[in-house]
Amino acid sequence: MLPNLDPLLHNQLRLSIVSLLIGVERADFNFLLEQTGATKGNISVQIKKLKEAGYISVEKSFQNNYPKTECCITPQGIKAFEAYVEGISKYLKR
Repeated sequence: MLPNLDPLLHNQLRLSIVSLLIGVERADFNFLLEQTGATKGNISVQIKKLKEAGYISVEKSFQNNYPKTECCITPQGIKAFEAYVEGISKYLKR
């Protein structure tokens, strides 16, 4: 029987954000924006959804009078990502 895939991570942009965060200690908003090619509004919404699910943590601060948003994947987010990858692998092996 094939596993159910996490609907939160089954969204392309949210999966992209989590995939990027898996490989780095932390990433700022502009890095995620550049790497995903998303709009500012769309990426903001998806970051909020991931934060609300506990998959990422978000720190907001100011640097040189400009707002700075940094994201970091949480242990729960790592676990969810690994389960998603394992689940999708089962679909590909069929």
